[in-house]
Amino acid sequence: MRVALTTRVAAAIGTAAALALSSAAWAQKLPEQLTWTAYDVGSGGYNQAVAIGNALKNKMGITLRVLPGKNDVSRTVPLREGKVPFSANGVGGTYMVQEGMYEFGAKDWGPQPVRSILLNNSDALLTVVAAGDIGVKTMADLKGKRVAWVVGAPSLNQNITALLAFANLTWADVQKVEFGGFGQAMDGIINNQVDAAFTSTISGKAFQIETSPRKIAWPTVPHNDTEGWKRLKAKAPFYVPFMGTEGAGLSKDKPVEGATYPYPVLMTYANVDAGMVYAMTKAMVELFPDYKDAAPGNVGWDIKRQVFDWVVPVHEGAIKYFKEIGVWKPEYDKNNDDLIKRQKVLADAWAAHSKGSHADDAAWMKAWQKARADALTKAGMEPVLTEW
Repeated sequence: MRVALTTRVAAAIGTAAALALSSAAWAQKLPEQLTWTAYDVGSGGYNQAVAIGNALKNKMGITLRVLPGKNDVSRTVPLREGKVPFSANGVGGTYMVQEGMYEFGAKDWGPQPVRSILLNNSDALLTVVAAGDIGVKTMADLKGKRVAWVVGAPSLNQNITALLAFANLTWADVQKVEFGGFGQAMDGIINNQVDAAFTSTISGKAFQIETSPRKIAWPTVPHNDTEGWKRLKAKAPFYVPFMGTEGAGLSKDKPVEGATYPYPVLMTYANVDAGMVYAMTKAMVELFPDYKDAAPGNVGWDIKRQVFDWVVPVHEGAIKYFKEIGVWKPEYDKNNDDLIKRQKVLADAWAAHSKGSHADDAAWMKAWQKARADALTKAGMEPVLTEW
């Protein structure tokens, strides 16, 4: 009996030591000073990154520096240049940059080999926010209203384009008001410079609008409007129907029937070290109890809320960890492989397009739109957008 007990104790000690060694090994893949890019200070994504940084510091002694970027381009440049390994990015810095669309179709960009790591699927919405004093209840009510366009932020602008399309509207049906950044656009609602903008319902700016004299409104996106959803998905395939219950003016008792997509997306480039990505994924998952309540929307990082067959391929380092904990299914491999093939088609099309001559930047962009759509169509893939 004593021998058996001693054996069990030894085994337990051995297991504990192995776990400790494993923890140390993956922790060593993350530098003591780690940097992410994220949205502007005060945004939901920035606040979440700061909360995650506190957990990394408290549990692993790792300092997370969060670099705020006012648009998709400024958040993604440091990753492309290899100065930063990760970003809590939006759909622009993940999906649009993969596709080489909008600002990412410019000569100094083109389709990028990006990878997702984890998706935040919270109880919040990523949608159009409107001032509460203009009588807007649905997306159709935005007709004739002043709507924010953020320069250099294709995801924000394309999302509004798609949500307008749900109501069979275009930018020609609203008054476009340009701003230099997300924060400025949101402040524009408070200052009565604009009536609506794109945001997360948990953004700090949304709460400021709620308590401002103008108050807040969330235009609805009815889930039973089949034709509306077809129009929306044609321009933004990453959207899904969702009842928003978290954020400014929202609760489980006051939900809004809307549309959303994962935000933020913890993403990287394909060439970032798989060991580091594995370690980052592991840290995010295993430290979740330490940061899940530390910022609005952090519940969305829960491993149970992950979507593994989204529109951007998952990094091999993250897949390795997901397989280890038994959440990666064989059927996800096909979707991931197909998305990587899509990136290859886009990269080849860009290389061929770059060899041509064009009169000016406008001609370059127009020719790329056609070349991109033609290449994807030839490969049997959906172009999604053919004109921007």
